[in-house]
Amino acid sequence: MGGISIWQLLIIAVIVVLLFGTKKLRGIGGDLGGAVKGFKKAMADDESGKPDEKKDADFEQKSIDQQKTEATSETKKDKEQA
Repeated sequence: MGGISIWQLLIIAVIVVLLFGTKKLRGIGGDLGGAVKGFKKAMADDESGKPDEKKDADFEQKSIDQQKTEATSETKKDKEQA
């Protein structure tokens, strides 16, 4: 008592099929399955990667002085173009 019986679940399933149709439900199921598969693959790739070889980006490390000189040269170029 108080739980959902098999007959109630069956009635809900029939109503959902009547509202959305089998074609749309099949498409939603396929999209959901593809998303789960992609998520599992991404998690497996993340765990199998070696931490020493992983990089966040392909940027070179630069000192603060190098960053300042590049920033000033870029601002000079911007002023010349304007």
